Amino acid sequence: MIKNQKPIKKDNQFNVRSYLLYSALVGFLMILYSCGKEKDNPLPSLDDGVSVVIRDLPGDTEASMAEGVEGKVKRPFHTFLFNFKDKRQIWIKNKADSLRWLKTLAWDIAFTGPYNSELFVNNAKDKFNPGYEGPATNTGVVLVRQAYHLVNEAPSDEEFEKSTVSKIGWASNEYSDGWFLYSLKTHLAIPLPNRTYVIKLQDGKFAKLQIVNSYKGNPQAVTNMKWPAPYYTFRHYVQEDGSRNLNTSGRR
Repeated sequence: MIKNQKPIKKDNQFNVRSYLLYSALVGFLMILYSCGKEKDNPLPSLDDGVSVVIRDLPGDTEASMAEGVEGKVKRPFHTFLFNFKDKRQIWIKNKADSLRWLKTLAWDIAFTGPYNSELFVNNAKDKFNPGYEGPATNTGVVLVRQAYHLVNEAPSDEEFEKSTVSKIGWASNEYSDGWFLYSLKTHLAIPLPNRTYVIKLQDGKFAKLQIVNSYKGNPQAVTNMKWPAPYYTFRHYVQEDGSRNLNTSGRR
């Protein structure tokens, strides 16, 4: 041991080990994601005959995190809202838009933050939520770590009450509620498998949501950081009869 060097504490060793394991996981998924060939390993169909599939919904494609990006301006990304029922996209670009739309029931989810990658379910009680102090007082979200087609039932009221899921964005570690991994080396986002968000809507109905991709065309392999983004592909299903039945497999 080097003179005067302090021994590493066990908890620090655990933290370092966890970080290295998680970093290795990110790297492994990056390799799989970037090297996959669509013709050899085609993506499964998102259409199940019941769910609503939204493809290439454009986010704020005119904003950028950096200077000098062709066709873009370095500035914060404008938030947009989305309504499940009528598939309406509502833009929040100024104070007037905020006053008109945020504290309303006109939307179910908000796409915020860099590249619109940070999602919120409309909620009046969370002070960091775009709908804070609005009318959506009865909503909630639970992360179910299963593939979308395997989530057949909404969690119990108790599970919704215990849920700590608020902002749904970058998964900074394996325990995160986020929907994607992000590489600081390649600056690419990779959607995580087996992440389905079950939502309790203001009217008491239950829905499930999967964020599939944020790159145009829902590519299986993104080869460079200049790939057009954000263009969101996602799917959702709302159980209109008010029950907890979220089964979408094999139904036509």
